[in-house]
Formats: sequence, C-alpha cells, structure tokens
Amino acid sequence: MPEEYATPSAAEVSRPVQAWLALDDDRLLERMQQAACDYFMQMGNPRNGLVADTTREGSPSSIAVTGFALSCYPIAVEHGWMTRAEALHRSLAALRFFHGSDQGGGQSATGYKGFYYHFLDMHSGGRVWSCELSMIDTALLLAGMLLAREYFDADVAGERELRELADALYLRVDWCWAQGGEATLRQGWKPECGFLHYGWDGYNEAIVLYALAAGSPGHPVTDACYRAWTLTYQWENLYGHDLLYAGPMFVHHYSHAWIDFRGIRDRFMREKRCDYFENSRRATLVQREYARRNPHGFAGYGESCWGLSACDGPAGGRLDPVTGEPRRLFGYAARGVPYGPDDGSVSAPAVLASLPFAPALSLGSLRHMLAHYPETLREGRLAASFNPSLADAGGRPWVSDGHYGLDQGIVAMMIENHRSGLPWRLMRRSPWLVRGLLRAGFRGGWLDEATDGTDP
Repeated sequence: MPEEYATPSAAEVSRPVQAWLALDDDRLLERMQQAACDYFMQMGNPRNGLVADTTREGSPSSIAVTGFALSCYPIAVEHGWMTRAEALHRSLAALRFFHGSDQGGGQSATGYKGFYYHFLDMHSGGRVWSCELSMIDTALLLAGMLLAREYFDADVAGERELRELADALYLRVDWCWAQGGEATLRQGWKPECGFLHYGWDGYNEAIVLYALAAGSPGHPVTDACYRAWTLTYQWENLYGHDLLYAGPMFVHHYSHAWIDFRGIRDRFMREKRCDYFENSRRATLVQREYARRNPHGFAGYGESCWGLSACDGPAGGRLDPVTGEPRRLFGYAARGVPYGPDDGSVSAPAVLASLPFAPALSLGSLRHMLAHYPETLREGRLAASFNPSLADAGGRPWVSDGHYGLDQGIVAMMIENHRSGLPWRLMRRSPWLVRGLLRAGFRGGWLDEATDGTDP
C-alpha cells in the first residue's frame, strides 16, 4: 500500500462506502464487477441487443459499448449474475440486428461495407448525431461478437446460430476499403464528406483493429499496413521508464481487454525487448509518478490518486480557487500524461482497469479514492471522473453525472482478466484473431503454443 494512503475516520466516510471499504480485496472486486456488468442489462434494449452509451436520458447506443456488453455477458453467466439463456438471448438479438441492418451507408443507415456508425438510435438502430462510420468502434463491437462466438460453443440451435452470425458479420467487413487508398487504416468515414482527414498515427488502442483487419480471409489488409502504423510509434523515457508513449490510460487498456499480450511480441516490441503488457505496466507507473510530482498543483493528486484518461469532466472556464486565475476545463476529453491536457480531472475507472498490470497499486489507489472521495461511488459503480480541484463549499469534489458504458465494460473485463483470465482464454481460441496477430508479426508465448508456430 502506498505510504500516502490513510483511511479517514468512520465519521468522515459515508456509511455505504464504509461497508465497501470493509470488504476484503476479492469481495470488493466482485461487487465492483457485478455492478459494472449490471449496466449492460439495465441499459440494453433486449429487442435488438443495442446498449446505451451512458445512463443519461436520451442517450443513443454506442457500438463499442455494445461490443463490451457482448464480452461481459459470459462473465455475468460464469458468476451467476445472469443465466446462460438470457445472455444468449441478448447476444443473439444484437447479432441478428447487425446482420439484418441497413448497410447502404446513407444518412439514416446503420453502416456501410461491414462497418457501423459510432452512435445508433436505441430503437431503430439508425445513425444519430451525423456521426462517423467508426473503424475502431466497429472493431470493438466485432471483438465482442467473436468472444461470444467462442463462449457459446454448445451444439444447440441458438448457439450454432450465434456462431454463424458472428462469422458472417466478421467476414463481410471490407478492411481494404477502410484504408482509403492510404498505407494505414482511416479513423472514420461520413457519407457527406468521405474519409476523415486523419489516420491512426502514433500508438493508440488500435492493435485489436489491425489484428482483426489482418486476420480476415476475404478482405485482409497487408502486412505492410500494420507495419506502416508501427512506424509512427514514439518510444520515450519518462520518469526513468522506457516505454511506447500514449498519454491517456485507456490506450493502454482497450486492446488488452481482449488480447493477452503477455509474452507475445511484434517486430517493434522484439526490437525493444519488451511486450505490450509490460508497456502498460510501465505506463501505470508513469501515471502514478506524474500525479506524485503534480506539476500543475492540482488538489488531490498523489501516489494514490492518479488516472488521466478519456473521460468526462467539467466544461467551460472557472477561476482557480488558489490563484484566482482563469482555468481552462475540457469537458469530455482524452486527458494524458505527461504532456496533457490536464485540468485536474481523475478517472477512477482507469485506475481499476489497470488492475492486471499493477494489482497492489491499483487496489491501494481504489481504496484511497473511495475513502477520500466517497462521492465517486454511485449505485455501486465508479463515476466516470471527479475533480478535487473544483470542490463545493462543503469540500465535495466535482463528480461526473451518470455512468458511461465504456467505463463499466473495461472495468468488468479487466477485473475478470486479473481474476480468472476468462476473456483472454476465450479470445486465444478465436481463429480470426490468432491469424491476424500472426500476420501482424506477433510471435512467442501462448501464440506459438496455440498454432505450433504456423499460420492457421
């Protein structure tokens, strides 16, 4: 436990949070994980399988959140929080919907070329907010489908149908089209203007995207596509740690939710004598050190209070309570370490999602946050973010309203990967993912054992 951690007196902590802090680590994680999984049952439409982006009224569905839901239903079944039949029903509803959805690419369609618009109407499934056709969010949705494909492996009609739908949905994606004539995959496309004018430059959460794109039997990208992306990587030394740089913590989590990177390396990591799992461990330590140094003097930051990631936050401009100077606030943004942006907002879910990489550090910081900022725990779930530098007259920090499905999904999956490795084990069996990792140049560890070193 970090030296800074000190539990406030019982009078200083709300009674519900006192009860949570009294739990041992395993039971505390169990409670957190169950509440996170419950999000998908509470915020999902059982008729079409779509899941809302947030708990805020009128929220549309996010295809990435729906992918997390498909990945979390097996976790809920294994823990006894829902039946296998209910999980199959919701999963089938989602896959049937996407299989039959409008792929015409129009302004009110669901998708195009096997990809899907980022946000969809919860009932009709049509595009909302004039959003982009999102390559990375489609990949997260497909990862959820492929995990469900491996979990529902019984020789019964419903589970056979799910596996057939998952294969069909994956196989129809035109990954080559998503390059838009460039060396790397584009981030998005809109019917009004075509491909967005930026690609995936620098390390980010897209390894799962490139692996699925490389693994396709029908429309694969070439080996050169993944290689071109890794050529944009930035290797740095931060606070004494050599690592592949990405500022926001979620970048070091998302592909890891589905892919076990322990001991497997692509060409880039072989040259660095590292792997992506170790890189995420180092990124966790860099986050903690940044918060300890606290270069901007934000309230609350320290060895036990860190976690800059893509998250909600206060918006607009306010006066700094210490200096009286105007402070810029970023709203929902990808905050990062050490180059920013940073406005004093901390993502507690990012801390908990770091559990597989630094268990003692993550658990100690979680307990610190719950003890000192009990307002961050609502309905058993961690709020998306809180900002101790913007406290009210009673000393309570600004706390994000509602909950985000992305936060709940990554929390549930990374707790399970830490506790049992179930998502990792299931995805090791996916022939498409294994093929894609091999074609991207990954070798070693479980990947060699799964394939005997040959392309499946």
